[in-house]
Amino acid sequence: MLLKDKVALITGAASGIGKEIAMEYAKQGAKIVIADMALEAASATAKEIEQAGGTAMAVAMNVTDEAQVDQGVADAVAAYGSVDVLISNAGIQIISPIVDLSLDNWKKLIAIHLDGAFLTTRACMRAMIASGKGGSVIYMGSVHSHEASPLKAPYVAAKHGLVGLAKVVAKEGAKNNIRANVICPGFVRTPLVDKQIPEQAKELGISEADVIKNVMLKETVDGEFTTVQDVAQTAIFLAAFATNALTGQSITVSHGWHMQ
Repeated sequence: MLLKDKVALITGAASGIGKEIAMEYAKQGAKIVIADMALEAASATAKEIEQAGGTAMAVAMNVTDEAQVDQGVADAVAAYGSVDVLISNAGIQIISPIVDLSLDNWKKLIAIHLDGAFLTTRACMRAMIASGKGGSVIYMGSVHSHEASPLKAPYVAAKHGLVGLAKVVAKEGAKNNIRANVICPGFVRTPLVDKQIPEQAKELGISEADVIKNVMLKETVDGEFTTVQDVAQTAIFLAAFATNALTGQSITVSHGWHMQ
């Protein structure tokens, strides 16, 4: 029970990577706050955790809405006493060449990934400082926090930005025992990635099989997708790490696609 009685707020946790982390954290004894725009799905995930013997609650949270973020964190603190771990995971993807990308779509993606990370970090850091117990802030980056791919300009820019934000949080948070790190997965077969396959096939004029083999997995050592379980286990390790020895870092989980 590596996370026994820790309170973990996870954004975008009604599905995909966020949900897997929530389920695995609950098995490790954490109290889970499922923060998602889709409140019905978030409530279903919380119920699933409770039926398995865990502790969980759902809060409606659009991570770009300052008031909603602050209220969601306040609700978590009111229910469980603190927030010990933030997983900033909410995100979207927009596939487009730069020359065809609208400013609205650029702003939409940047707002969810970076504004959302800032707002949730600020609210959770305030709660961590108030509790006097410190905590762990974990950002869901990507191999695209270090590498670039065509058709993903705002996503690559945002994921690079999360590494910079984590470094600042690590330096500012150290005196209050708050750590910050970034998990950088390769391609994970979530609905977000499945949606990209036909989009990239169309943009690049190749088959969907070629997108998987020659675009998504070309640089891996074994031609395999990263799994949600791979990411969840890394998130447990980072949250359970007890000291500031591991802070301000990005951990790549990509079957060797990116090596630091």
